[in-house]
Amino acid sequence: MCDMPSVKIIGAGLAGCEAAWQAARLGVKVTLYEMKPKKLSPAHHSENFAELVCSNSLRSNQLNNAVGLLKEEMRLMGSLIMEAALATEVPAGAALAVNRELFSSYITEKIKSHPNITVVEEEVFKVSDDSITVIATGPLTSEPMAEWISSLTGGSELHFFDAAAPIVDFSSVDMSKAFFASRYGKGNPEDYLNCPMTKEEYDAFYNALINAEAAPLKSFDKEYQENELVVFEGCMPVEVMAKRGYDTLRYGPMKPVGLPLPSTGEDAFATVQLRRENKEGTMYNIVGFQTHLTFAEQKRVFRMIPGLESAEFFRYGVMHRNTYLNSPGFLTPTYAVKARPELFFAGQMTGVEGYVESASSGFVAGVNAAMAALGREEVIFPRETEIGALSHYVSLGGVSSNFQPMNANFGIIAPFDKKIKGGKKCRNEAYASRSLDIIREKYGIFADNENTH
Repeated sequence: MCDMPSVKIIGAGLAGCEAAWQAARLGVKVTLYEMKPKKLSPAHHSENFAELVCSNSLRSNQLNNAVGLLKEEMRLMGSLIMEAALATEVPAGAALAVNRELFSSYITEKIKSHPNITVVEEEVFKVSDDSITVIATGPLTSEPMAEWISSLTGGSELHFFDAAAPIVDFSSVDMSKAFFASRYGKGNPEDYLNCPMTKEEYDAFYNALINAEAAPLKSFDKEYQENELVVFEGCMPVEVMAKRGYDTLRYGPMKPVGLPLPSTGEDAFATVQLRRENKEGTMYNIVGFQTHLTFAEQKRVFRMIPGLESAEFFRYGVMHRNTYLNSPGFLTPTYAVKARPELFFAGQMTGVEGYVESASSGFVAGVNAAMAALGREEVIFPRETEIGALSHYVSLGGVSSNFQPMNANFGIIAPFDKKIKGGKKCRNEAYASRSLDIIREKYGIFADNENTH
C-alpha cells in the first residue's frame, strides 16, 4: 500500500467524503484530514463525518427535477453519499430525506473502514506544494485556512458573504406583460426583461414586501446583524431598502426611467428588471433583489410582480455567511486550480449550493485527483449531464461578471438544438433521458470500480 499513488483530502463533509471514496476506489491511497472531534465549526455538533447541519432532505427524487437527475447520475456512478442516503431513507413523499444521524454514521463507518483511506484528526492550515490535494473545508472554513486560500488567490477570489438575487426560469415568464429592452436602448435588448408596474400594483407589492417574513439568522451569521443585516460589499436586502421609504425602490432597482412601455412610449410607475444569467437566455436574475426573506415569502411576494405570477425559480435569493471562491477562470471543470493543477477544491466553497451539489463536486474532484495521481487523463463531464453542467457553471460562470453560488437546475444544462414539444415537463424529461444515456454509456465504469490493491 505504501507504493500506491496518494492524494490528500482536507475536510470530511459531504464533498470531502465523496472525494475520498472515489479516489480510494480508483486505487489511490487517501489521507483524509478532519479537525473533528478536536474542533467543531459553529454549525456542527456531531463527531461523525458528512453531518447535515440544516435540513435532512436531499430534495426531489423526480427525474424531471434537476437535483433528482443529479442524484440519479451519481447513484449510477457509485456515489457514497447516494448509497448512504438510500440506506438511511425516511418517508418524504417525492423527496429523498434521511435519518441524519444514521446517514452520517453510515458514511463515517464506510470511510474509516476502507483500506485505502487513512483518517487524520487534525486541523490543516495550509497546503504543501508537493502533494495532490482536494480542499473541501466548507462554507465555514476556519480563519487560518481561509487566510491561506486568500493568499493563494491574491485576496481577490475569495468571498465571505453570499448575497444573491433570485433566478427565474425564462419559460415561466408571462411575455404578454413583460418586455425586452435595455435602459435607454443601450446594448442588446434581450439582455434584460422588464416587468412594469402601475401605481396600484406597486402599492400592493411594496406593502407585501415590507411586511414579509425574513429568514431566521443562524448563530454564525448573527455577528453580521446589528439593527439590520450588514452584508458583503454593502449589498442591502431589497426588503430593507424598501423600509427606508416608499420611493426608495423607485429610485433604485425598480427605477422605470429609460424603459418606456412599448404600448405607450411612457415610463411605468415602477419597473422590475431581470438580467440574462446565461448565454442561452434560459435564466434571468431579478436585478437588485438580493434578499433575506424566507423562500416561501419570496415565492409569494415576487409573484406579485406583473409577468412573474407563475414564475418558476431556479434559485431563491440568499444572504448569509458563506466562504466561496470566485471560481470562473480560477477553477477548471475538474475543480482543479488552473494555475496549480495538482490542487482541487470541492463543496460549497466552489460555488455549488446544496447537499447533493456539494457531493457531486466532491465526486468530480476526487475522481480527477486520483487520475492526476495515477498519471491518467482527466475526466470532464459534459454539459449535457447535470453533474457536468454544474462543473462548467462553476468554472465558466454565466454572462454576468457577478458570480454567485448555484443549485442544480435545468437552466445551466446544455439546451437542445430544437424546441422540445409538450411544455416544461416534457423538456425536462428529455434532458434527463439524454443525460442518463450519456452516464450509462460513458461513465458507468465508475459504478463497478473497486480497486483496493
